[in-house]
This record gives sequence, structure tokens and C-alpha cells, in this order.
Amino acid sequence: MVADNLFEPVALGDLEMSNPIVMAPMTRSRAGAGDEPTELMARYYAQRATAGLIVTEGTQPSAAGKGYCRTPGISTPAQCDGWSSVADAVHEKGGKIVLQLMHCGRVASRVNKADDSDIVAPSAVRAGGTIFTDAAGLVEMDMPRALDLAEIPQVVEEFAQAARNARAAGLDGVELHCASGYLPMQFLSPNANRRTDAYGGSVANRIRFTVEVLEAIAAEIGPGRVGFRICPGFAFNDVHDDDPVTTYSALLKAVSPMNLAYLHLIRLVDEQFDSLDIVTRSWNGRTILNNGLNVSSASELLASGAADAVSFGRDFIANPDLVRRFREGLALASFNPAQLYTSGAQGYVDYPTYSPSA
Repeated sequence: MVADNLFEPVALGDLEMSNPIVMAPMTRSRAGAGDEPTELMARYYAQRATAGLIVTEGTQPSAAGKGYCRTPGISTPAQCDGWSSVADAVHEKGGKIVLQLMHCGRVASRVNKADDSDIVAPSAVRAGGTIFTDAAGLVEMDMPRALDLAEIPQVVEEFAQAARNARAAGLDGVELHCASGYLPMQFLSPNANRRTDAYGGSVANRIRFTVEVLEAIAAEIGPGRVGFRICPGFAFNDVHDDDPVTTYSALLKAVSPMNLAYLHLIRLVDEQFDSLDIVTRSWNGRTILNNGLNVSSASELLASGAADAVSFGRDFIANPDLVRRFREGLALASFNPAQLYTSGAQGYVDYPTYSPSA
């Protein structure tokens, strides 16, 4: 049975969507020289424009924010021009697209960065694990430099400028990446944030950076075009918090009065913890839910009021016409995992729309 509520218009703040099916942000490592978005990227996103909303891959707001190879930026004129072409291609197909701002902080190797680009973090604490580089394969992540107190407003301004650039390039809004162990989550997490000033120690201090960035972005482009993504309890990229309920409850209560477009929750559930409970108790805005959903579970979340929209990541890789396949109950194609982060068209723009003969 077709779940009709998956195909009805919905609004998230100022984002008027044709349906509540969101394409989740996914790193695909296809940026060109100078970290510039390419024609191939424009084609990729345009192919998937029937989503009610596309959230782009993580995009560094500044050179210092880059962590991975071949990820795009939004700080140079050429990068902005590239994103303008992407936005135009999606809009020509009737879609909506917001840019995810991703500052990797300490999740980085100098092999992936410009020679004069810094690696900064709340504290000088190296992230455990390795990161892929084109030049040297897997390498350990480098030791970051702790941000000086006087530098933090400059980093906040980098995010604000990136949001201005995104809107000037024609994107419909921005999403702040506060998950996956990147800079905002590094400030939130006690093991990565060992500061003793106004940005470290207490919960109120550890949430300060994220709150200030969201305030700055909202002041620049309007709160109704700003979303943010969190994943309480997620230890990816070596972040740990023994009490995520307290940390994220405080964050959501602090941010709720801003009337942002949405909260994008990567939901974690185990025997003792359901991150949706934090949202239910502490967030009074609109919510996109993500993580392992299918048509049935997504429809149930919408019907219950737990979600205003639902996001799908990897299903969109091999199914550019995912919305149609959901609506008509068509089989889903599988993607090739070996081509997730390679360069070029294969495994990127060559997945076909549904055909009975395929």
C-alpha cells in the first residue's frame, strides 16, 4: 500500500517542499581542482531533484575546514560559481537544495590540505584513527592546533560568510553539520574539548560554539533557511560523551527559540538509549529523521508526528528516481560500494532510472 503522506507538500521554515522525502548529505569526493564543484556534480544533484529537499555533501566553509580529499568548498569565487551551477541545475528540475557546511576540525591530514592551511580544534588532542588521502593512502590524522580564544569569533564569521556565499550562489539555505565528530561536535564532546575558558568544561560552555554559529548563520540568511544535523551518542571520528542526554538537551533548548528551519537527527537506538527521546523532550521545532528508514517506517514517523520530513542517504545513490520508486512500489537498485568515493562518472551519474527491462 502506497504511503500517501510521503508525497504531500510540506514546509520546513521558508523551505517549501513538494514532498517530505529528503536526500541526506553524503560525501562523494567528486570536487575538481581548487575544491570547485563541477558539471558532473551539477548533473548528479539534478538527477535527484524530485526529492522534496536535497542536502548537499559536506562543504568546507574555509580552507581550514577541509578534512577529506576532493571535497568542495564555498569560500572562493570559483567555488561559489560552481555551486551556482549546481543550484541552477536543481532548480531547473523543480527541486530545492541546501548546502551542508562541514568544518572537519581535527579530522584531517595535511596531505589533503593546501600547504598554508591550518588544522584547528577546540584543544590540541589528536583524533584516533586514519583518513584516506589520494597521495599517500590511509594515514593517521594530524595533531591539531587549539584555537585561541580570540580566534573563535573569526571561525564563527567563516561560517556566516559561507552561508552568505551559499545564498548568493542561489542555494535555498544551509545545514550546519554538528555530527560525525566534526568541529561543532568536537566542541560538544568532553574528550575532544579540554578547554578551561568560556568554550569548555561545563555543558553551557561546550554548547556555546554551536549556538553562536547557528545564531550567526541565521542572522545572515534568515532562520527559516537554516537547519542543523546532530547525532547524540555517535562516537564516529573519536568523539565521546558519557552523558549525551544532558549535552544535547541543553543544546536543543538553547537553539529552539531561534525558530530555525529544521533539526536533522541521525537517530541512534539501543537497549538503553533512543536519541529521538532527547528531541521529543527538548526541541520545539521541525524535525527531519534519518537512519535506516524504509517506506513503511518513514510513513509511520510522519503519521505519528515524530518527524516532519524523512531523509534517505544511500538509497539515493543508485536510485536517482527514488521518489517515483517509493510512490509506485518499484524495486530499488543497489549501489557499488567500491565507487562511493572514487573520482569520475562511474558509480555517480551513471545509475539509470527505473526500467522494467533493467
